[in-house]
Amino acid sequence: MSLKCAFPIGNVAIKASFTPLAPYIEAMDSPYRLHYAPDNASLVIRLALEEMGLPFETVLVDRRRNEQSGVAYRTLNPNGLIPVLETPQGPIFETAAILLWLADRHGQLAPAADSPERAAFLKWLFFASNTLHADLRLLFYPEKYIDAAQAETLRAGIRPRLRHHLQLLETEAKNAPEWLSPDQPSVLTWYLACMMRWMAVYPQQSDRSWFQLADTPHLQDILMRLESRSATRAAALAEGLGATPFTSPSPANPPEGSAI
Repeated sequence: MSLKCAFPIGNVAIKASFTPLAPYIEAMDSPYRLHYAPDNASLVIRLALEEMGLPFETVLVDRRRNEQSGVAYRTLNPNGLIPVLETPQGPIFETAAILLWLADRHGQLAPAADSPERAAFLKWLFFASNTLHADLRLLFYPEKYIDAAQAETLRAGIRPRLRHHLQLLETEAKNAPEWLSPDQPSVLTWYLACMMRWMAVYPQQSDRSWFQLADTPHLQDILMRLESRSATRAAALAEGLGATPFTSPSPANPPEGSAI
């Protein structure tokens, strides 16, 4: 693979040429390589890796150049979506799949398989992935699902659904389960924090007044306390997210993409 420097902190970006996957993985200096774009779903994976204290490398997928649709990236993820995590067992895509694989492999950030909390954790993790995140994609990219002239109509219909989803999660946060804690965050805690960040920031040219963090005070408290964690500070520095990426967020700088 041909690589180039993208940031002074040492991240790299994919270029067109590509070498076979197996020797590429063998050449990795750490067990994981995260293909990311600033403030994309890859942010969730970065936060989980940082929280677990795992070494990893990063490769910038430059969305300005549509690299996620190129042959090299689609070799790793045929769907052309971000993120991909390369592992000794091969590349993994789908945010929730990566999170659950990491949690189970390293015994961190999720209830164990035999824990009484496992079932509740799993149902809300998949709710976050299959319902909340899926509806966010409708809000951010309606033109992928409907005629562009009807985009605002779709957005207007999806916003009440998102508010309802948040209220369900607020009820769970009020019950203070161990897997939704800012003191010992799970992969789900980080996932929700990122999605709530994106609700406040994107889409930049559309009405975002429907989302008010104060409407979910228990979730708000979680987000405030996550901001003091070293994982948040490391990710914010790497992706240009500022000092309050969850409670008072602004778009990533540099802005190679928007949340998906």
